[in-house]
Amino acid sequence: MSSVQSQPVCAGLTRAAMFLVAVVQDGAEHDDAVRAFCADLAALIRAVGFRDRSAQLSCIVGFGSTAWDRLFGAPRPRELHPFREIRGVHHAVSTPGDMLLHIRASRMDMCFELAAQIMTRLGDAASIVDEVHGFKYFDDRDLLGFVDGTENPEGNDAAAATIIGEEDAAFAGGSYVIVQKYLHDLKKWNAVPVEAQEKMIGRAKLSDIEQADAEKAPYAHNVLTSIVDEDGNEQEILRDNMPFGEIGKSEFGTYFIAYARSPATTEKMLQNMFVGQPPGNYDRLLDFSRAVTGTLFFVPSAAFLDDVGTGSAIAQ
Repeated sequence: MSSVQSQPVCAGLTRAAMFLVAVVQDGAEHDDAVRAFCADLAALIRAVGFRDRSAQLSCIVGFGSTAWDRLFGAPRPRELHPFREIRGVHHAVSTPGDMLLHIRASRMDMCFELAAQIMTRLGDAASIVDEVHGFKYFDDRDLLGFVDGTENPEGNDAAAATIIGEEDAAFAGGSYVIVQKYLHDLKKWNAVPVEAQEKMIGRAKLSDIEQADAEKAPYAHNVLTSIVDEDGNEQEILRDNMPFGEIGKSEFGTYFIAYARSPATTEKMLQNMFVGQPPGNYDRLLDFSRAVTGTLFFVPSAAFLDDVGTGSAIAQ
């Protein structure tokens, strides 16, 4: 495992989160402003976080494929590419995004203040194209009523699943992240008997106990998202999903955010969900949940961000 300081990818779930996807405006002056922001980010987090150290404020910044080439040039992370849309039984769309800001804290006001300070610092160099305010829902449940993230790796396992090492030594300490915003048809979902819901998930709704393998439906969510390599080893990702919603708009959803050492693991999960494994045996949750965004980002190490502003980062 790399000894390079990483961004807080493996930080625990908090009660509040903000997800900002932004595009960088054209112009060398805007590129310079973004690079300067990278070097300033740690200081911004410290300044806002000092108001309540117990709030566990953190922020992760990632960059899309096109933005990386503009901002940092070569070399580039080995597996960085635009999000690949998937057309199967359902559609996983690919949407624009140059920067991802994933802000977490135990208090939404801390998230909000940091987001405001970040956008002030960026000025007109970047504009937000998608903004989601997530919240912890009871005992880590999504708005469908099931616990989300039960099988997340922890501790050293989480780092092993998410942090790049010697396989791409120039970018050791980094990570890949895929984000998708899903909107739920709760009226349709709540009309489904609980037993049928449990078959789609592969878990008991109330207790969160996983069904025995022999009892699971082949289309269960936890069957299709279980990925093993050719040696039979399970390939893990770290999910930081959060519910969100607006009552007045009847908009209810889950913000899917998955960190991984390689984006191929998450991409295989999504392929199984949207196309099916085998094709046609798709994730029935998608009959009730529609993906309206989809973007892939690379999360450089904290050391890379610190060096960007001084011109000493590896890509400068």
